[in-house]
Amino acid sequence: MRLFLVRHGQTHANVARQLDTAVPGLDLTDEGHAQARALADRLRGEDLGAIYTSDLVRTQQTARPLADLLGLEMVVLPGLREIQAGDYEMSTDWQPYIDAVARWREDPTHAIPGGDTGAGFLVRYEEAIARIASDGHESAVAVSHGAAMRVWCSMSLGLPPEFFDTRRLDNTHVVTMEGDPEEGWRLLAWGDEPVTHG
Repeated sequence: MRLFLVRHGQTHANVARQLDTAVPGLDLTDEGHAQARALADRLRGEDLGAIYTSDLVRTQQTARPLADLLGLEMVVLPGLREIQAGDYEMSTDWQPYIDAVARWREDPTHAIPGGDTGAGFLVRYEEAIARIASDGHESAVAVSHGAAMRVWCSMSLGLPPEFFDTRRLDNTHVVTMEGDPEEGWRLLAWGDEPVTHG
């Protein structure tokens, strides 16, 4: 299948630089809603069979214009939610969270205090992706979150850390891939940049 993995639109926490990972999370800003409408225009020509979101409200607000445009219901998959920040929730100091996630490459059992372990995150995210693939659509959209997308793409596609040195993952950024959980995934595009990997 072809999977369009999309980061949600801009939120009030993004503007304030806060780690907002708990349910339900903050709403989109006016700019975030404009980004959601632009995303719908961008993907309207794709033959999409389904739209999936996490259980955080910002992903559903991001997907709404596309769902309305195509007449599709949104399927909420809690496994697509952001990596849980635990004790760092709503902090403006991101470094401890980033450092904890970075340790997962060597130690997937490492836990963010009060939040996810690498192994636990990967299990729930993989289960959500497997559910999407098992629904049998040739093409689908999944609206998720920045850190979760970065970590899952890195692990599932075998992307080296330096891949991200020159590549951003901005709001409503689209990662295009093909494949399935059994055979693996191939990265086709990172935003507007064609990429062949996997």
